Formats: sequence, C-alpha cells, structure tokens
Amino acid sequence: MRSAFFGNLDAGQQLPGHFALQNPRMLRVHLNGEVVARQGSMVAFQGQMDFEYQGAGGIGKFMKKVLTGEGAPLMRARGQGLLFLAHNAEDIHLFYLENEAITVNGANILAYDSHLQTDIRKVEGAGMMAGGLFNTTIAGTGWVALHTHGTPVMLDAGRAPTFADAQSAVAWSSTLQIGVNRTIKAAALIGRGSGEAVQLAFQPTQGSSNFVLVQASEGPTVPPHTH
Repeated sequence: MRSAFFGNLDAGQQLPGHFALQNPRMLRVHLNGEVVARQGSMVAFQGQMDFEYQGAGGIGKFMKKVLTGEGAPLMRARGQGLLFLAHNAEDIHLFYLENEAITVNGANILAYDSHLQTDIRKVEGAGMMAGGLFNTTIAGTGWVALHTHGTPVMLDAGRAPTFADAQSAVAWSSTLQIGVNRTIKAAALIGRGSGEAVQLAFQPTQGSSNFVLVQASEGPTVPPHTH
C-alpha cells in the first residue's frame, strides 16, 4: 500500500491534485466537478457551487448505516471554484490513495473524491467487542481528508506489535489483520468510561503498507451537567 500521509503542513502549502491544507485545521478543495464532504463542514467558498444531501448509495448501504450507526451525514458539492471545509477546528490530515484501500472511522471523514468507492464493513477479527465493530472502507485512486481530535500519530505496525484503543484508531491500512487484546490486570487504568481494557491489535501483512493513524484522545468528552 502506498498511501501518502500529509499532516502539519505550512499554511497555504499546495499539494499535488486538488486537495490542500489552507492551514492545519482547514481544507481547501480546488473544485472542478464534485466532491463528497461531511454535512455542515463548508465554512466558505468562492465560485459557483451547489450542495445536496449525499445518500447512502442504495438500500443495502442505507440499511448498513442504520443498523451499525457507522459514519457521519454527508453532502455532495458540485461546481467550480475554491471550497473551504473544516469541522470543530479539529486537525485535518490527508491521504492520497493509488488504487488501494484504507479503513477509517466514518465519524472522522471530512471529505473525499466522489469517484472513490465506499462501504461499511465489520472489522474482521474484532469479534463482538462492544457489540461488533464497524468501519468505513474507502478504495480507489484519489484524495481522502480526515479530521482528528488533537494531533494524531502515524504508527508503523510492521516495526513492532501495535495496539490502539478502538475510539482512538482513526484509520489504518486495509491489508492489516485485526484482533483484540485484553489487559485484564489494567482494566481500571486503560480506556475511558467502560473500565474494560480492550484494544485493537494490528498484525502486518508482508509486502504491504502497515500504518495505523491514532488520534490524541478517545474523542470529545461530553461536559457534565450543571443542573
């Protein structure tokens, strides 16, 4: 796998193709056609554009989304000009796929080229952890932009045994084999909320890219009620 990772670039630095980072928390899309983006992520645009709801893409995908709760609501932007996207001032990180696939947490998707193929799949090897773990697979050739809660780290699962909290793992190579690691003795110390020390275990595939992108938290916390 030859996914390219672009993070923490200087403001306004241009990338190959039509996705670029305006700054670490804002995506600039040079639109000449259409792109799929998270609903509500448009903060500004210049030129002529139309926006419409992006359906699940058939009854099968619709039912998967309803039953699994995977993913975020999406829209389709069409037209020509500059489109600026952001989500809650979170960090933005770009991948360029070259006839390959990545597995992502659908809630972290900011935008992707509309010709890329997507599907919701059960993470094989994760068993019935939390009732089953489902993520979104994105495949083909083109750009994918993800937003993360805090600045993430890119881990090479081919260098050492690699484990990550299921809510912290944002994306990984689709060629990786996934399992579950339980550290019972540390159950009160690892993870947030459940008290159960369970992590995803990533096993590399020889001759393939073996990255795991892990965000700096398990996601935004819900503030306590004051009444």
